[in-house]
Amino acid sequence: MPDAFTVLWTHDVCRALRRAGRVGERPPVAFSGVHSSLPAWSRAQAGDEVYALHVNRREVFVVSRMRVIDRERHGCCGTAPATWEDPAYPGHHDWSMLGAEGCGADAVHVDATPVRFDTPISGDLLARLTWRNRRGQTRQLKYVVDGRLENSVSLQGFYRLTPESSAELADVTASAVSSR
Repeated sequence: MPDAFTVLWTHDVCRALRRAGRVGERPPVAFSGVHSSLPAWSRAQAGDEVYALHVNRREVFVVSRMRVIDRERHGCCGTAPATWEDPAYPGHHDWSMLGAEGCGADAVHVDATPVRFDTPISGDLLARLTWRNRRGQTRQLKYVVDGRLENSVSLQGFYRLTPESSAELADVTASAVSSR
C-alpha cells in the first residue's frame, strides 16, 4: 500500500505560484533537496501521495495532492547544467518556485490536483491529524488551539501520515475537486 506524506509550502512559494498564474494548474513536478532549504522527499516512492499544505492566518489549507510518478531526470527537465550558473531544470522553469534552484534540487515528477488555496482543513481534523516515523512512533500537531494552528513549526518538513489521516485528507481533497 502506498504511503502518504505532507510537505509545507511557504508563503514565498505560494505567493510565487499566484504571481506566476499557476492557480488552477496541475504541477507536473516538485523538487526535493539535500539541504534544509528544500524538503527531502527521499522516502517517497512511485505511487505515494504528497499533500502540499499552506498555513495562512493560522488556518491550514491543502494546496495540491500529488501522486509521485518517479524521481528521475527526463527530457522534460531540460539539459543538465554544465556550470553552477546554468539553471538546474530549464524545462520546468514555469514551476521553478517549487524549488528548482534549491541546493541539491532533484526533480520529483507528479500527477497532481490543481493548485488552489481554498481547501481548508477543518479544526477538528487538524487536531486529529497524525504522522508516524520509521520506528512506528506517532505524533500529532503541536500548537493547535481552538482548531487553529498557532505555530507551523511541526508542519515544516516532509512527514509520513498514518493511513487514517491519509484517508481523511484524501476525503478533503476529493470533496474539493468534486465541488468545482
